[in-house]
Amino acid sequence: MTTITDPPKGAFTPMMLINDTRYRSLTFQAIALFLLIVAIAYLGNNLATNLAAAGLNISFDFLGNPSGYDINQTLIPYDSQSSNLQAAWVGIINTLLVAVLACATATVFGVVAGVLRLSNNWLVAKLMAVYVEMFRNIPVLVWIIIIFTIMTASMPGPRAFRGDEPEAQMLLDMFAFTNRGVYTPGPVLTSPLFANTVLNWVLVLLVLVGSFFAASALGKRATRIQNDTGVRPTTWYWTLAIWLLPVAALLAVMGLVWDFPALKGFNFQGGIKIGGPLIALWFALSIYTGAFIAENVRAGILAVSKGQTEAAGALGLRPNRIMSLVVLPQALRVIIPPLISQYLNITKNSSLAIAVGYADITATLGGITLNQTGRAIECVLLLMLFYLVISLSISAVMNVYNNSMKLKER
Repeated sequence: MTTITDPPKGAFTPMMLINDTRYRSLTFQAIALFLLIVAIAYLGNNLATNLAAAGLNISFDFLGNPSGYDINQTLIPYDSQSSNLQAAWVGIINTLLVAVLACATATVFGVVAGVLRLSNNWLVAKLMAVYVEMFRNIPVLVWIIIIFTIMTASMPGPRAFRGDEPEAQMLLDMFAFTNRGVYTPGPVLTSPLFANTVLNWVLVLLVLVGSFFAASALGKRATRIQNDTGVRPTTWYWTLAIWLLPVAALLAVMGLVWDFPALKGFNFQGGIKIGGPLIALWFALSIYTGAFIAENVRAGILAVSKGQTEAAGALGLRPNRIMSLVVLPQALRVIIPPLISQYLNITKNSSLAIAVGYADITATLGGITLNQTGRAIECVLLLMLFYLVISLSISAVMNVYNNSMKLKER
């Protein structure tokens, strides 16, 4: 007669993958991963089969072919005979440019509006409420078109600066505001020892990064002295010198001169042109996303206990110092997580740039290049890869900052 005995205590059995809470979540995750791999394999095989039946194949050779089109604003060398890959790089840099600018200004707008919305001044609080409710409830595409239309209709054309219109004058003989954009003085490095422009500015960036770490070390030293003695040493002039002197010395060695814009022919030449499409896209993304950030800031401030404010006031701190030293640092733990989503939204909403003719990555690789080469699958895959990489990068950086702001428990 055969008897069934229980497995030895502690022995692993297949049923534990479902019944044991220690393994159940891993089991379901493994099943989900397997199903996902099967689905992707099926779709990939279906795509390959359909392409083969149509006599097509996936190839990225088109990236080396001449692009055949011009781009109105570039930060790196480019012309119509440059490759499609170079055009894609131009689009990537333009996308990153407007994303960085919009994230910075949207943060400023959001913090200011969020704080002022809690102001005791009734008029200021209501004005900020109108700003928040109006801008976040109208699609950002509408704001992009409105701002671009107002700018092109209200600003004078370049030819007006010839004297046809007396009100069209350059500001300080250095800045020109036209319906095509804003022209400002631009830095030019003249030293023959620094012939590579890109490497020059990379070197300047590295010096600024070094200044950042040096200024951070100086601030930490001042904090240690304050903790030991109760008195914080004055360091603002040292911080200013750390930021300015190294980069100023480097630029002097590189032979920095300023190139001023001047009207030549039918347009301005020289200096830096900030195109109207860039300004419209930048400002629209900033004020639109700033309205959402303002609500995040308001929620974070309200999440801080009133006892913190009352205790700081009892110590004699002024209201502005209470906000900057007591309330906002604690509110950041509530503000930062949704702020990450807003930065991601800015980056993805920048793809609406094609509505005003700004050449971002969607307009170049996902627009003109796709239409000219017919490589829709390849272009869309590269476009998806770019937005995936940049979104994950932003999330990773902001999560590191978020972890640094968490309460450190013993």
